[in-house]
Amino acid sequence: MNMCNMYDIPAGLRSLLSKKWTGKGFGRELSRLLDVLYSSSYQQEEMQRLHRAACIIQALWRGFRIRKRMRKLPGAVTSLQRSFRAKRHEESKQQQRLREEEDLRECLKLRRLRAMREFREKQLALLEIVHAGQMDKHIRDTQETAALMVQRHWRGYRDRKSFMLQKQALRQYKAAVTIQRAALRFLKMRRRIRESLSPWKKHKDLKDEERSRLQQKVDSHLQLHPAQQMSLEQSQELHGKVQERLGHLLLSRKQQQRSEHRREALLAQINTDISMLMGAPSLRDAAEKDMDFFTSRSVPVALKAKQCHSTMLKRSRWPWWKKLSDDFVEEENASLGDLPDLEHGIIFIAGSKQP
Repeated sequence: MNMCNMYDIPAGLRSLLSKKWTGKGFGRELSRLLDVLYSSSYQQEEMQRLHRAACIIQALWRGFRIRKRMRKLPGAVTSLQRSFRAKRHEESKQQQRLREEEDLRECLKLRRLRAMREFREKQLALLEIVHAGQMDKHIRDTQETAALMVQRHWRGYRDRKSFMLQKQALRQYKAAVTIQRAALRFLKMRRRIRESLSPWKKHKDLKDEERSRLQQKVDSHLQLHPAQQMSLEQSQELHGKVQERLGHLLLSRKQQQRSEHRREALLAQINTDISMLMGAPSLRDAAEKDMDFFTSRSVPVALKAKQCHSTMLKRSRWPWWKKLSDDFVEEENASLGDLPDLEHGIIFIAGSKQP
């Protein structure tokens, strides 16, 4: 507030400064004074305004936060009470359990003391009954019984300890036995399936009666169909016949192979000639050197080529209206009928006679 009073402009000075003092000789100094006065007061007002706005924002935020905490306070108190009661209940239960365990230990201790007292009273009663001459024997029997009991408990403890040590090995052994049993059962089942699917059946062992019966059947068959006895001359003659037939067979096989090779060569030659004829150029484009390529030694191929050539020459001389009808085909068929009767399967081979 002191800063604001220091920079406040009085009303009289404000009225004087509001007049027009331009052109009086001190306009520059007056404008500088006005800038200083107005700038400082404006900055102070702006700072005060921002300060008030910040105070309002802080007050609103703190109020919002306090109200939010106040709204959450009943729930927090309830949860705190619940957790405190649960903890107190748990502590009471634990204390009660400890008291019960302590009572149980005390009860067991009392029972043990009572049993010990009853046992000693019984021993005293027995000692009173036993004769003085048999006292040593009674004490010795009692000691032996106690020693046997101690030994029994010690052996039980030792066996239980060793069993716990061997428990893992025993479990592994049982697991191995179970796996082996399952594997053997599986292999037996697979062997049975394989035997059922196999065409070969194992014969069972024959008994003496069945063996004698089968032997009788074999003997009777041999008696009905005796084997022919051959002499040495007959065996040699039969061997000679077999060798002769084998020679004829080998010779005929060679001839068949030779004829087969000749047939394959002829078929290859025919295929070559046909492929050349199919790819031949037209007569208009043919040259003199092309004649050597199409000179065929096959009589049917030569006749067919000659026939096609003559037909094409006749067709080229016909008028155009005649080519439109089917007379050309009929005349071609007629020309085929005028040819001599030749075997179209005959093939001419150089150096061999025509069949």
